[in-house]
Amino acid sequence: MVKERARILVVGGGYVGMYTALRLQRKLKRELERGEAEITVVSPDPYMTYQPFLPEAAAGAISPRHVVVPLRRVLDRCRVIIGEATGIDHAERTATITTLATEEEGTGGRRLAYDELVLAPGSVSRTLPVPGLAEHGIGFKTVEEAIGLRNHVLEQMDIASSTRDPAVRDAALTFVFVGGGYAGVEALGELEDMARYATRYYHNLRPEDMKWILVEASDRILPEVGEEMGRYTVTELRRRNIDVRLETRLESCADRVAVLSDGARFPTRTVVWTAGVRPHPLLAATDLPLDERGRLRCTAQLAVDGAPHAWAAGDAAAVPDVTAPEPGRTCAPNAQHALRQARTLGDNIARSLRGEPLETYAHKYAGSVASLGLHKGVAQIYGRKLKGYPAWFMHRTYHLSRVPTFNRKARVAAEWTLAGLFKREIVSLGSLEHPRAEFELAAGGKPSQDPPHDPKGSS
Repeated sequence: MVKERARILVVGGGYVGMYTALRLQRKLKRELERGEAEITVVSPDPYMTYQPFLPEAAAGAISPRHVVVPLRRVLDRCRVIIGEATGIDHAERTATITTLATEEEGTGGRRLAYDELVLAPGSVSRTLPVPGLAEHGIGFKTVEEAIGLRNHVLEQMDIASSTRDPAVRDAALTFVFVGGGYAGVEALGELEDMARYATRYYHNLRPEDMKWILVEASDRILPEVGEEMGRYTVTELRRRNIDVRLETRLESCADRVAVLSDGARFPTRTVVWTAGVRPHPLLAATDLPLDERGRLRCTAQLAVDGAPHAWAAGDAAAVPDVTAPEPGRTCAPNAQHALRQARTLGDNIARSLRGEPLETYAHKYAGSVASLGLHKGVAQIYGRKLKGYPAWFMHRTYHLSRVPTFNRKARVAAEWTLAGLFKREIVSLGSLEHPRAEFELAAGGKPSQDPPHDPKGSS
């Protein structure tokens, strides 16, 4: 039994937030039934996005609704609030929350009291002051961005197919991806594969008409899979006529022209920015200790260092890697650690409430897998290197085993099976981003060019 009634606040509904809450509602099942514990989850979205599947969702291999997990369905013993925490006063054990109703009410953010705090807001895209990036750049962190990018690529192919202007055609068929990590390489590989397939349905487009460019500031891509597999990936991409430019930066994309640090200039209507992430801005609005990179300083038990009753894991936390040979190293901010940290975090909070000793988080990095398109991939698992079809199969098998709920596993497996039996879907639904445009025009108004500011949906 817990010593006294505990109000647990989980900030964030991503990997760590959802899995920690899921673990807690299992570990504290009897306490929740008796009213001795209460779990509240605050998330800006009513779902958790399984980000490793975003590239396949963008390529049409998986339906967007199967990439997300509804929080209310999974966390049926938790109180789920769709909103954002804008400030944390841990000394007073209160969080300031804004919800979808805050603006309508006109009362400002409300204060929510808690006894135990789990901070798992994740990360946001790390951008640089590149001219034109805010106006023309496309991110790749959310399911909305992934589907929007798919629609955008297909629309560019429609533009290129119908225009008579060679300059417009060339810009429409030039796709620049900035960042050689997982997100950039996998998104580029999947979308290039999809676009190559789609050209068979255009009478005047060929795969060689398109330019796919990957820009990476360092001297290697996919550092997680090792140097050898990184070099293989570069060779494989270049074999597909993808222009990989290492030790190169994007200097500007103003006026729809991508200017690179090596002097190259590419007129383009597509600049995809995947050049890393940074801690969520919420962390700076707390009274908790941060490291030099803006992450929460944590112990190996996933408690915030020097702040009793505060816990953290994932991208927002600097967790010591006790398995590393050299001291001072922290766990990498990836899904492999986040999923395991969430399990340990849930256990430790339950142990703390019951007065039991805490468990130390220890996980030796097992390796990495990456998809480069249909039947293509690279992997390094426990020192073993795989490439091509075996690595692609390993990628799918691993992530299918990790996606939450049997429901999602079955649906994703069914979609992959059907995709093997039938042809790809190459339909663009770009009008979904402006759902009221046609009605506004019919009603005599002028259709808005900007997407409406609507909630992101419900679970």
